[in-house]
Amino acid sequence: MTQTEAANEREMLVAYLNSQRNHVLGNLEGLSEEDLKRPVLPSGWTCLGLVQHLAIDVERFWFQAVTAGEPDIVQEMSGEGNAWQVAPDVQAHDIFSLYRQGIERSNAIIAATPLDAAPAWWPDFFGNFRLDNLRDTILHVMVETACHAGHADAARELIDGKQWMVLTD
Repeated sequence: MTQTEAANEREMLVAYLNSQRNHVLGNLEGLSEEDLKRPVLPSGWTCLGLVQHLAIDVERFWFQAVTAGEPDIVQEMSGEGNAWQVAPDVQAHDIFSLYRQGIERSNAIIAATPLDAAPAWWPDFFGNFRLDNLRDTILHVMVETACHAGHADAARELIDGKQWMVLTD
């Protein structure tokens, strides 16, 4: 693969990943602090918990820990609690900022890492599951983010009836 082909592939992967990230952020835009923290499912699931999960368990974990092997992040991830649970005193704008900063850092790591680079760190709790390179990691994060964008779609409709995108005849 030429450098140009690799650059084009990277741009396409990041564009699709950013589209899913923007779907999550755009879909939750305009919800009040109360609505973002309100449990939507019997499990206690909240929209803000979803964003925090994406910031910590997805962006930070897959790009800063697994892809880049950043020692502080690897150690931090080992003791991380349940990212789905947002402390009551944490403000929504702080969680959204954490996610946006995570996206920025992830995109910088993606830009600086060859697509065929193996993970710099791999946790021992995955058993036989393994992603072989950055390309696989981007695709994994894209799928996970898209799945959660769908969760955000359903939650938003339950909260106030708003739908992200409706195609009509």
